Amino acid sequence: MGHHGWGGQPPASDAEARQRIIDATARCIDRHGVTKTTLSDVAGELGVTRQTVYRHFGRLSDIIGAVAAQGAESFVDQLIAHLQGITDPAQAVVEGMVFCVRTIPTEPRLSLLLRLGDSSAFGRGATTRETIAYGAQMLQRYPVDWAAAGIGEDDLDGLAEMIMRLLTSLLQHPSEPAHDEAHLRALLNRWLAPALLQPTATAHNHR
Repeated sequence: MGHHGWGGQPPASDAEARQRIIDATARCIDRHGVTKTTLSDVAGELGVTRQTVYRHFGRLSDIIGAVAAQGAESFVDQLIAHLQGITDPAQAVVEGMVFCVRTIPTEPRLSLLLRLGDSSAFGRGATTRETIAYGAQMLQRYPVDWAAAGIGEDDLDGLAEMIMRLLTSLLQHPSEPAHDEAHLRALLNRWLAPALLQPTATAHNHR
């Protein structure tokens, strides 16, 4: 990397370059808003060319996703704190979903994904293999004994994928009336919670 651009201080590694691009994008979004932030703005913020940015990110929405992802850690901590004391798997998943639907739109960095002009970006980002794996790790932090509930580690990947797909739909297309948590909780308890019953309990109920 040359010494031109980057404020006269070129990054020492690709990882540092990517992080500086993410940070510059966050500053541009704070200044202009996400819908008015362009790749040229990001490049100008860094004092580099658009081609330099493209070497590290394929498109602007990828950078927006990275900005949002870095804001996710504190959100997950809030979620886990909210679920403390809930040991039933079905109840934990339902309450976690309700918390996400209520909170994500109010989290500045997470909500970037919802306001992005590319309306399908959140859906793609929410169902990548990496995101699903992250979701499974998040489920492992729930105050639930998954193994005792008959849900193995492999099952958590599938559960994480279904949660992310459902969450994507709920966030992109909120139910009416908006923010009706009672309706959402009832819907999830009726159609999602039964899938989390222990296999023995499910089999017994069908006898």
